[in-house]
Parts: sequence; C-alpha cells; structure tokens
Amino acid sequence: MLRSYGDSRVFGESYGTGPARVVWLHGWARQSRDFAAAAQLLADRGVASVALDLPGFGSSPAPHTAGGARHYAELIVPTLREIGDGPLVLVGHSFGGRVAVVVASQHPEMVGALVLTGVPQLVRLGASVRAPVTYRVIRWLARRGLLSDTRLEAARQKYGSADYRNAQGVIRDVLVATVQETYESELGTLNVPIAFVWGEQDRDVPVEIATRAAALVAGPTSLEIVPGVGHLLPLEAPESLVGATEKALRR
Repeated sequence: MLRSYGDSRVFGESYGTGPARVVWLHGWARQSRDFAAAAQLLADRGVASVALDLPGFGSSPAPHTAGGARHYAELIVPTLREIGDGPLVLVGHSFGGRVAVVVASQHPEMVGALVLTGVPQLVRLGASVRAPVTYRVIRWLARRGLLSDTRLEAARQKYGSADYRNAQGVIRDVLVATVQETYESELGTLNVPIAFVWGEQDRDVPVEIATRAAALVAGPTSLEIVPGVGHLLPLEAPESLVGATEKALRR
C-alpha cells in the first residue's frame, strides 16, 4: 500500500504486516517498484518492509533545493524515524545506496546493517568527470551572457550523459551535485555489517568499486558477485538481495 510519511511528503510502498525492519532505496531515475519482487519475497517469509520513492522520483515530489546524496539523507531521515523505532536494514541500489551510506554514517543508531548493490560510492579508477573542452567553453560564454540559454541547452543535450539529458529543473541540479560527491569519509566511519551484492556484468558500476569500498569500511563486509547480472540487479536477481537481507537481519 502506497502512503506518505509525515511532513516530508516522501511516499513509500509497504509490504508485509507488522513493524517494518527493512527499507529499500532505489537508484537514479528509478522507483520503489524496482524492489517489488524482492520485498514481496521477504514479506512471504514474514518480514515487513517499505520501499521508498526518493524525492523527485515515483510518487514523491522533487525537493525544494538541490543537493546530492548527503542532502537526500537529511530529507529521508524523518521518514526512516517514522517507519521504524529500532535499527533498520537499508537496502540501496545505485543512488539509493549512496543515500544509505550517508544515513548509516551520520545516524548509526538508525541502521543495523546495509545491503548495497551497484553503488557508485567512489570515482572509477582512470575515469574522468571533466566535461569536453567545447562544452566548457560554451558554459563559460553562457555564464557571461555571450550565449543564449537555448544554445546552452543544446550543448547540454549534445555533451551531457543520458541521465543529465533526461533530468529537468532541480533534479538536474541534484544529479550534478551527486556526481561530484565521493564517499570515502562516510565509508571510513561505518561499523555496521555491509553486504555488497553486485552484478558480474555491471558496466555502470563495476565490481572493483565494491572491492575498493569494502576495503575502506571498519566493520564486517561480504561480497557476493551474481553471475550474468548487470546494473539493474533488483529487477534481474531480486532473490540475491533477499538472501543478503535475511542474513543481515539474523546478525
């Protein structure tokens, strides 16, 4: 059942009966329903959970101001407090995993364990986030009023990533803020158990990101590589997330 939580206007889909013990956080430009199969499997085994639509996606309205995963963590903490009194297991895919890591770092009393999949927590080795020279020149000219907004938007459509081209308004600014963040400082503070469940064929966030992230964590970690699965593991292999979540709940 879809419902909103408090004044935060964050919507979530609940599964199972009784107090929720698990919260699912989806990836960029995705929705809570990505976890429908996993959440239903968990509910059938007697564990209640809530899959959130993060602000600006699914049923949840966009935030009033832009910010990356650190800002989103602040936005959903009131919702998490309303969902459960005790420590929760946060299951995060991609962008949702970034948010989960920040919540666990800043509010350790709220999080009993993390299950992460396809989370771009660190910059890829050898990767460059620097925009092409032509686009940087166009932005420089536009900032000085020498090019029209129409010309700037055309350049964004040409040189920006698919996510950037598809984003609009404040959500585009959220994306820009997010891709400029890395999370070494948060990872280094984590003492909760963390299960990394990764698609072997994840081209967006390769397995090496998970191994590097795990090396920074002080607490216990595990890594499960799921053969034949890509970045959308919640849809392709929901049972792997359920297995990792059940283990986290037993700890």
